[in-house]
Amino acid sequence: MNIGAYFLVSCSSPEAKQQEIKVNQAKQDSISLVYDPTKGDPQIDSFMQNLHKKSGFNGNVLVAKKGKILYEGSFGWANYLLKDSLNIDSQFELASASKPMTALATLKLVEEGKLKMDQTVNDFYPDFPFPGITIKQLLSHRSGLPNYVYFSEKAWKDRKKAMTNQDAMNLLIEHKPNRYGAPDGRFHYNNSNFMVLASIIEKVTGKDFAVYMKEAIFDPAGMKHTNVYSKAVYEKIPTKVIGHDKIWRRSVVQNYLDGPVGDKGIYSTVEDMYLLDRAIRDGRILQQATLDSAYTPRSDSKRGLFSYGYGWRTFSPPGNPVVYHTGWWHGFKSLYVRDLKNDVVIVLLTNMANGSLNNLDNLYKILEIPILRQNAYDANGEFVH
Repeated sequence: MNIGAYFLVSCSSPEAKQQEIKVNQAKQDSISLVYDPTKGDPQIDSFMQNLHKKSGFNGNVLVAKKGKILYEGSFGWANYLLKDSLNIDSQFELASASKPMTALATLKLVEEGKLKMDQTVNDFYPDFPFPGITIKQLLSHRSGLPNYVYFSEKAWKDRKKAMTNQDAMNLLIEHKPNRYGAPDGRFHYNNSNFMVLASIIEKVTGKDFAVYMKEAIFDPAGMKHTNVYSKAVYEKIPTKVIGHDKIWRRSVVQNYLDGPVGDKGIYSTVEDMYLLDRAIRDGRILQQATLDSAYTPRSDSKRGLFSYGYGWRTFSPPGNPVVYHTGWWHGFKSLYVRDLKNDVVIVLLTNMANGSLNNLDNLYKILEIPILRQNAYDANGEFVH
């Protein structure tokens, strides 16, 4: 489906716009974040206690169904060395679970007629040395671009200075590293795609990516504890939650690669991720036709039911579509699962880079979600099915 034909009909009068704002605010206010631990789902609690004690899960969790929080909790430390306990409002680096939000922001610009799916990167960066790469290909990881994360290890000379997105774009333009393949030749998961999308968003809107994301996604969803944090802006990322090494529980030092955003760099809480799910379902972010297009499998994977849409990993058993994303970056891991048919959302955010998120089969069984096997990560920190 080409979503370029679907445009958001803007309100023509101030009165109509105010009414739209009031309706959206009423939808936000109707979502309850009140949770009574004494009424939490006992099966999920037993599972999470076991995941914490036996698999080393250190982080926050929220599970909800049909607009009701079934279970939420915090396990372990925000900073292991300080023995500083996590709380439910602790902000975690989402890592690649930032990508669905970058995709939502991109598609919002498409709906508003400010961006077209068949526009190329060269329309915004004329000197970009990889011609023919469209917005659609970036969203679905079919660009064939080289991965700036690997390339910049040699190209970025000042390791004490964090790169910006524009720095990363300039490195690609200046050094012209070999690409992985032709545009739309094959699916290849690559952080460059969403770093480039964030850079294009800045060009189109004339705003910093962090500012636009707050206005277009976070505020409409009621996400008051979600921010884009770049090391190029902040000498120290303003969060108390520290990423930890899986073996020695040492803190993982942030570096120049914590500067570029869009592929990562969004920090959020489990409750805010739940609010995002409700906002998407309520139509406060995108129209349904656009969402359907984003959830359509677009990779050439030979793994059967697993694929990738526009910023979402997809699992498509007959009649029970599930979209999700995972992340792994500098001591943080994340998992965001949305069962579209049964209206179930799972958020697991951890700051201990171990294998605890590989052991979730029993949780899926409790919730009757048909994703049952996620046992390994690939080189990019993404689950291999």
